[in-house]
Amino acid sequence: MTARIGVVTFPGSLDDRDALRAARVVGAEPVALWHKDPSLHDVDAVVLPGGFSYGDYLRCGAIARFSPVMDAVIRAANDGMPVLGICNGFQVLCEAHLLDGALTRNSHLHFRCKDQALRIENNATVWTSGYDLGARVVIPVKNGEGCFVADERTLDMLEAEGRVIARYIEGSPNGSMRDIAGITNERGNVVGLMPHPEHAVDALTGPSADGVTFFTSVLKALVAA
Repeated sequence: MTARIGVVTFPGSLDDRDALRAARVVGAEPVALWHKDPSLHDVDAVVLPGGFSYGDYLRCGAIARFSPVMDAVIRAANDGMPVLGICNGFQVLCEAHLLDGALTRNSHLHFRCKDQALRIENNATVWTSGYDLGARVVIPVKNGEGCFVADERTLDMLEAEGRVIARYIEGSPNGSMRDIAGITNERGNVVGLMPHPEHAVDALTGPSADGVTFFTSVLKALVAA
């Protein structure tokens, strides 16, 4: 049976179609999910895409967190379903308390759009298992509020538990504490990532195909399950 990867569209989502395409590229069945629909329609994994949900009013992701679909996403995540939040989706996951910390304005107060070098710090999650530990990858970033922040106790906990899944190298584009680009929950099924792997699934249209492994990793995990 073909694995079904759902991608939620919120008002202001920009990269939902790219995430659906990434699911299709790896051989999964892409399923479009609507923010007002409380059903996940029997998908096997969920992606919260990048963009500016609800115009980034209040705080990035703070309104989207209360969309009807998010109740189902939170329940499914707590039951072990793989969930990936990309950029704005990462912000939504933090606002929903599925991940620790928060994303704030870039420290230099400018929007950044560039190809970014990362180091894979954890390959034990369902979204990163296909990478070699310590692998250097290049994945685009495009954000104005991508600075990951947390108190020192939380940062130390994330480090000690190996829950930093990717770190910026060769310079952070947004001033994130400890150069953190992505984190996971304790179980390893929920991942938030500020860079955009869905824009790096094809070397012809991206800086590399380094991002495709996020999607092949979860596909492999779903097939194995």
